[in-house]
Amino acid sequence: MRSLKTLSAAVFAMGIGMSATAQDAPTADTVLATVNGKEITLGHVLVARTTLPQQYQQLPPDVLFSGLLDQLIQQQVLSDTLTEKPKRVELALENEARALVAAEVIEGIAMDAVTDEALQAAYDAKYSEAGGETEFNANHILVESEDEAKAIIEEINGGADFEEVAKEKSTGPSGPNGGALGWFGPGMMVPEFEAAVMDLEAGAISAAPVQTQFGWHVIKLNETREKAAPTLDEVREELAGQIQTAAVEEQVAALTDKADVERSAADEFDPAVINQMDLLEQ
Repeated sequence: MRSLKTLSAAVFAMGIGMSATAQDAPTADTVLATVNGKEITLGHVLVARTTLPQQYQQLPPDVLFSGLLDQLIQQQVLSDTLTEKPKRVELALENEARALVAAEVIEGIAMDAVTDEALQAAYDAKYSEAGGETEFNANHILVESEDEAKAIIEEINGGADFEEVAKEKSTGPSGPNGGALGWFGPGMMVPEFEAAVMDLEAGAISAAPVQTQFGWHVIKLNETREKAAPTLDEVREELAGQIQTAAVEEQVAALTDKADVERSAADEFDPAVINQMDLLEQ
C-alpha cells in the first residue's frame, strides 16, 4: 500500500480542487468535501483505498481518487436518508469497530514479538541440537505382479544392468530414466517403499519385491547423505510466523484471564438460536 505521503503528493500534483493551503500541507484531516455538513477527509479516502481488491489497487491515481471520493459522497448521501438505523446495522457497526480495534492490537503484538533475539532463540531451539536428516538416492523398477518382480531380481543378480532393465520393463513414470527417483527424504515416499529403502545399504538391491499401492517394486539404493540444517535466513519467515502466533495466543489468553468476563447467561440458550436471524428484525 502506498504511504499517505506518496499518495497525497500524487493527488495534489493533479491539481484536484483543493485549496492552496491544503496542497501545501496535506494531512489525513484535510477536508475534500462536505455532505449535508458532514466532512469527508483525505484520511477517509486513504482508508477506503486499503479495502479495495488488489486489481483495483493498480488503477491510476486520478481514477482511484475521484472514484473513491465519489463513492464516499454517495454513501453519505444515502446514509443521510435513513433516520433510524436498523438493529442489524447497529450491531454490524459494533462488531466491525470491535474487530478493527482488536486487529490493530494483534498487529502490534505480532510486530513487537519478532526481534533478532527471539528469532535466534527459536532457531536454536528447533535446529541447533537436531541431527541432520538422512536423504536417499534410489532407482526402482515397478511392475504389476510379484512374480514379475522376482524374475527381475534374479535377472539383475545374474548380471543385468539395473537401469537398462528399468527402461525396458518398469511401468512407472521413472522407467525411461532408468528408474531414477533422485534425492528424497523421510515422508516423501509411501511408508512401505520408505521402510524398504531405509533397510538397504548403499549400492544394494532389495532382496525381495516390495509391494505398495502402486504395484511391486525392485529397489536399488544408490547412496545416502545427511541433509544439513537450514540457515536462519532460510527459515526466518517461518520462524517469525511461529513467534507471532505464539505471542498473540499468549497475550490473548493473558488478557482474557485478567478480564471480567461473565458468560453464564449464554449457557441458558439452545445453540440453535444461532439460526434465528429474524431476531435482527425485531
